[in-house]
Amino acid sequence: MEDIRQKYRTVMDDHFPDEMTITFGDQTLRYKKRTWRIPDDSGELIEKGLRYGENPGQEAALYELVGGNLTLGQCSFISPGRGLVSALNELEMVQSGKHPGKINFTDVDNALNILKYLTAKPACAIMKHNNPSGVAVADSLDKAYYEANMADRIAAFGGAAVFTRPVDKATAAMISENYLEVVAAPDYEAGAVDELRKRKNLRILALPRIDRLAEYRAARFVDFKALMDGGIVVQQSLINAVRSAEDLIPARATYRGKEYTIERAPTAREIEDMIFGWAVEQGVSSNSVIYVKEGATVGIGTGEQDRVGVAQIAVFKAYTKYRDRLCFERHRVPYVELKDEDMVDEIDAETVKAKAGLIGSVMVSDAFFPFRDGVDVGIQEGVSAIVHPGGSDRDFESIVACNEAKPQVAMMFTNQRAFKH
Repeated sequence: MEDIRQKYRTVMDDHFPDEMTITFGDQTLRYKKRTWRIPDDSGELIEKGLRYGENPGQEAALYELVGGNLTLGQCSFISPGRGLVSALNELEMVQSGKHPGKINFTDVDNALNILKYLTAKPACAIMKHNNPSGVAVADSLDKAYYEANMADRIAAFGGAAVFTRPVDKATAAMISENYLEVVAAPDYEAGAVDELRKRKNLRILALPRIDRLAEYRAARFVDFKALMDGGIVVQQSLINAVRSAEDLIPARATYRGKEYTIERAPTAREIEDMIFGWAVEQGVSSNSVIYVKEGATVGIGTGEQDRVGVAQIAVFKAYTKYRDRLCFERHRVPYVELKDEDMVDEIDAETVKAKAGLIGSVMVSDAFFPFRDGVDVGIQEGVSAIVHPGGSDRDFESIVACNEAKPQVAMMFTNQRAFKH
């Protein structure tokens, strides 16, 4: 049997064409395959595209949109010449590390899909398997990275960290202490690359257009979903409609002729976290519920079939990561490796008392709560505000739950669902 480890090291040939065209009626989009002349694992320069697809043994290719302008109905889709990941050239591969694969680039791309709404401050999104493990905004880049990393230090292992600002030496030094697959930023300040190169297999990417991410907020792209029978579903990409406090609606509902309204208004900080959390939701697989606090993720639940279940999973993850964070900050070892029983008991007690940092957090759901049970999960953990699309026949139950809570919980509607599959 072939050694599975060798499969991971193999840079596959692909048989996809150098150019590809897609025709929509009388309009045609033209794409060019992206390849790079970079060293392989033996140090020999080779010109190839992606290492492989989602798994070894799957051929894959990356294409950049280079020609054509598509307008369907009232929608004009993104035009050529605005490539980010798909336009990456050899010079922008500051260090190629191991030859890049499909997941490396789709992780960076989905991070940008989140970060394009978080450009006002230094921000960092750490991605793993096309979902964020941690996202944070802060007044400095090193603080944003620290909070994003410590939000889920366990899952960040082997992830892709993407930044909205040039990476400085202090941030680079923190990054080099961890094992990451990819770092991407608009640029790197003096001394930063030398720090990052301490990890020889790290892929260091410079994407200059990252500093113009805000320009992509209203740019729709054609979203393709391939079916196992060879068919294709085509849809417009989603655009986040929540950019400011004015885009949020105080929760209200009518049930059997009775009006229900939320009694407590959110604070300014809670509004900021709602907007931040809804931006993060643009890159989270559905069904999802996340908890955010002061510009950082606390717990992220992804891809579950039921909403109360994913709310509970996000809580479980918050507790797991909070314990690990306390342990690592104090003792520089992961929680699972801590042997001193007194220290373990101390960390456990503090985690329970703080409810894993969930007290005062904002609960964010990518779709409405069909029953109040999901809302009750967050309220039990001490969330102070909840934001979700609204639109359930039983929204009144969730409103009642917030009004009955002690202290009362604020709730706002986005009037927009954020499913991502």
